[in-house]
Amino acid sequence: MLSERAPVLPFYSPYNFLRDIPADQQAEWFGPGRFARFPASPHEQVFTFQQQGQQVQLLYTALPWDSEYFGVPTFKLLTALFDLVAPMADRVAALQAWQQELANRGGFYCFGEIPVEDTALLQTLTASGWRLVETRLQFYHSQISEFNQPRYAVRAARPDEATHIGQIAAAARNPYDRFHADPWFGEARADAFLARYASAAVQGYCDTVLIPNESGLPVDSFLAISDLTADATKLGVGLSRVVLTAAGPQNRGWHQRLVSETVHRARERDARYVLMTTQATNRAVFRTCEKLGFQLGGSTHVLVCHQ
Repeated sequence: MLSERAPVLPFYSPYNFLRDIPADQQAEWFGPGRFARFPASPHEQVFTFQQQGQQVQLLYTALPWDSEYFGVPTFKLLTALFDLVAPMADRVAALQAWQQELANRGGFYCFGEIPVEDTALLQTLTASGWRLVETRLQFYHSQISEFNQPRYAVRAARPDEATHIGQIAAAARNPYDRFHADPWFGEARADAFLARYASAAVQGYCDTVLIPNESGLPVDSFLAISDLTADATKLGVGLSRVVLTAAGPQNRGWHQRLVSETVHRARERDARYVLMTTQATNRAVFRTCEKLGFQLGGSTHVLVCHQ
């Protein structure tokens, strides 16, 4: 089944559009090679379904932090393995059997981020009742050494500012992110989760959180960065990812400035790429990307199921 799915599995690498990184290296760590070693950690699991000679395997992982926060067992579907000639009915039956197994444990929430290239799995999920909640675009900057945008006064947020950063995240509500677009969360719970996530970013979940540092300017924006250390080591290149960002009304224009400073920071750290993901609806971020020299790399769909 790995060989049947081989044409699309490389697109599961979050770096598949970075052409300077050898495809076989990416495939080993994040594509077919990873799924061939699955499960490789205690939280990773495989559900196998067989019917009328057809076998379907669902590869997924439990998310303990999310499960504890929401009070519901939470899982992420990573991909599925099946013969491409398998009838759609068999694939749907596999999804429904797996969902029933999870439901028998007392309810669940599951989501998957599927590359747009994997039409077979996307069609299987929608036929099984999964709901689309977000479409994402992946942007990247690869000309870091030549980046010459103006500098802006920024600093790293301090741990004692974590609560305030969380409040900024909650107030800058985006109806199109997967939490606010999914009725399962509800507006209040989605706001609270983003506030907790942003606070955790300041407290060490991310490598740094940049905020404005101009005299007399209130802090009403932030940008959290992960240097993706483990992945960078595997790939042999320096990376930085914009994990979460928000800009309130008192800091208009600061999203672009914080992203610009993120690229400057990456150059100072000899990183080769800066990555940033946004919703396909976020035209303000598109403009920032165009002004700062980012390129579009790929797209994914986020689908959910729960009981």
